[in-house]
Amino acid sequence: MRVFRIWLFLCFGAVLAVMQPVAAGNPVFGGRVEGLFAPEHDLLAVKLAVDSMLDPSSNPQLVAAEIGRIVADIEIMAGHGAEPSEKLIALKRYLYESGAWNGNWPFQYDLSDPLGEKPVNRLLQRYLTTRRGNCITMPLLFVALGQRLGLTMTLAEAPLHVLVKYTDDEGRIWNLEATSGGGFTRDVWYRQKLPMSDQAVANGVYLRPLSHDETTALIASSLVERQIEMGAFEDAIAVSDVLLHHHPNFAYGLVKKGSAYSGLLRRELAGKYTRVDEIPADLKVQAAAWYAANMNAFAKAEALGWRPEDGQTQ
Repeated sequence: MRVFRIWLFLCFGAVLAVMQPVAAGNPVFGGRVEGLFAPEHDLLAVKLAVDSMLDPSSNPQLVAAEIGRIVADIEIMAGHGAEPSEKLIALKRYLYESGAWNGNWPFQYDLSDPLGEKPVNRLLQRYLTTRRGNCITMPLLFVALGQRLGLTMTLAEAPLHVLVKYTDDEGRIWNLEATSGGGFTRDVWYRQKLPMSDQAVANGVYLRPLSHDETTALIASSLVERQIEMGAFEDAIAVSDVLLHHHPNFAYGLVKKGSAYSGLLRRELAGKYTRVDEIPADLKVQAAAWYAANMNAFAKAEALGWRPEDGQTQ
């Protein structure tokens, strides 16, 4: 959210050229985020590491073991020497159809929190336990299972939504909607239900299969959201910088970085000063830098085709 735009321009417009960097975030935390991009980590390992940072009480070993058990069950369902298409059918059946394979308890869309706005509902362990997921956990589990079954899958973005991209043996790419039984879904459907600019689609912001690093950045963006929620804006900015280094055209990451700078401005200025001449000179310069960084982040996102109506500001 771009905040204090007119007021800040009037107060700090004359000193925008005097830039100071934001205070550094926790370097240990930033190092852990950079470690997510190690090439040996598959997407499940990335998600479990992120969940551990979000909630230290989570049990990644337990989740990994459960995923391994589910993969083994799906392989039995698909049959020895199954083709990728047969594995995909078995994967969908295991997750979404009631039967002995899932204890007659299929995985379903959690309509009480479809966007995963509650932090606890972003955890993969929570989804496995409750079998009620959202547009974050459902596609992540689908891809984690699919990849371990040997299927070519990754994630893609739409406004406030994540979908699965599946590549078949003939190289054709299909959308699979994990919140609706893993059904095949056309790009045009997403564009009708989740309006997005032509520019954003052309620039690959939306509906494009993400690379491993780009998907890692998408998964790790929950850390930025959490730091903003906690008021740890410096950490949120530091993490955003790591993610944007690996995924420069990550519009959502740019928006969240801009939101973190907004948080700094609110924290340091809102309600503390009633007149411009009350603001210390060094803070005035710093606030000008934060404001410029806030505007720059949103300008980059908008240049990629992101629009405020995409609903990803905070």
